[in-house]
Amino acid sequence: MKDFSKDPVVLGIVGAGIMGRGIAQVAAAAGMEVLLFDTNSAMVQTAWDFVGSMFARAAEKGRMTSADANAASKRVHPAAALVEFSRCDLVIEAIIEKLEVKQPLFRELEAIVPDHCILATNTSSLSVTEIAAGCRRPERVAGCHFFNPVPLMKLVEVIGGERTDSRIVAALETWVKRTGHTPVPVVDSPGFLVNHVGRGLVTEGLRILFENITETHVVDRIMRDCAGFRMGPFELMDLTGLDVTFPVSEQVYNQFFHEPRLKPTPMQRRRYLAGLLGRKSGRGFYAYDGDDRIEPPEPAVPPVAKGAKFWVSRAQPILGKKLKLLLRETGMPLDNGKKPGRTSIALVTPLGLDATTATLDEKLPPARTLAVDMLLETGKRITLMPTPATGIDVINSAWAALGKGGRTVSVIRDSGGFVGQRMVATIINTACDVAQQGIAAPANIDVGAKLGLGYPKGPLELGDAVGPAVVLEILEGLQRVYADPRYRPSPWLSRRARLGMSLLEMEHSM
Repeated sequence: MKDFSKDPVVLGIVGAGIMGRGIAQVAAAAGMEVLLFDTNSAMVQTAWDFVGSMFARAAEKGRMTSADANAASKRVHPAAALVEFSRCDLVIEAIIEKLEVKQPLFRELEAIVPDHCILATNTSSLSVTEIAAGCRRPERVAGCHFFNPVPLMKLVEVIGGERTDSRIVAALETWVKRTGHTPVPVVDSPGFLVNHVGRGLVTEGLRILFENITETHVVDRIMRDCAGFRMGPFELMDLTGLDVTFPVSEQVYNQFFHEPRLKPTPMQRRRYLAGLLGRKSGRGFYAYDGDDRIEPPEPAVPPVAKGAKFWVSRAQPILGKKLKLLLRETGMPLDNGKKPGRTSIALVTPLGLDATTATLDEKLPPARTLAVDMLLETGKRITLMPTPATGIDVINSAWAALGKGGRTVSVIRDSGGFVGQRMVATIINTACDVAQQGIAAPANIDVGAKLGLGYPKGPLELGDAVGPAVVLEILEGLQRVYADPRYRPSPWLSRRARLGMSLLEMEHSM
């Protein structure tokens, strides 16, 4: 086997589409010779022209010298037939996501390439083990999953199948580093790492919409302003395209034998069938004017009722204190009694519970009680949640009071865990289960989420920031409200929460 860190490498790529040409570009830029093949010879020419234009543009912008750009272009060669791969050290397949097409291709490649050649698939959703099953030597077959656009997305999942030699995985990791990308070793499992971890954001956002808790833009704004995410779930799905997101969601759910944590919603399928794919179709969860998303305006802030006074629950002391401080800063009068006065508005700050359950637990008057999410960032936006019995004048007074000082208030319908809490807890819990199953090492889970999904923090890092015990309490509250196994805490989370450990901490070797 070649030393991919320094030896000359001849790379063969099967498939001249957007992924194949991207892999060709980064490999050639790293000094490797690239042979590019596609059954559609016109696509090979188009890809070759494209890669050359990318190098020319890099030279124009000063990212490469003209000499380096010219040399890199000359390292990419169109291949007229697969037989030309007989001198390859590594072949990466980047063709259609159909097992019945990939398996015969790998058998054909085995008869052509030299014995030391590694065969890799860029599949994003199919089992590496199953692709390799038809091969004479499945031990040299692995996954090497790049993300689109390849030159910009620096993460590569390196996947070992059930029979892949560990030396093959190590060699691929070395090769990926040589291209300037970051390899993350992953066990062969549905969705691998990124598409599995990403279900937490997408499926829970859809669940909130399915329950009619609030609108898509409100969920996205809460995730941006309160949880610090660059994009909310619906912005992300519109950008990626529902024609990509829905099949992946369905495949991962089915391949995990209907694991409740990964369950999609019927709404997602309906929108996919209706062609509401997102930006590419001009309409998705948002409407678009060209490439510009049409953003609904924030609703007008109502006036505070005259003489309104606010009582804050002590059931969650830290969150209650935070809310009291916020109300004092806005100049709102407080009721400091043990129970709310006859005309006071009661504010509760539950974790994982809905406003109704929290209200009844504390024996508060439902018509004058609302829940406020004080767990996440409240500097830009704060979430307010009435019970079904809360009076409109009470809602408006709390809305106006919390909106003082420039904050935007999002008023949602009653929901276990508001929006931010249940979204964040689900994202963290999904990642914890990936760690529990040993699909990837905890640190690599976070690397994958940050590089592959653009998360501000890795989900396990986020769990440590929120506090594992707090996340556990949210999930247990959600289970109480919904009685749904999708919210059952991962053993990885519950054990570490109870032991006071970090979610990134591994057990000591036995």
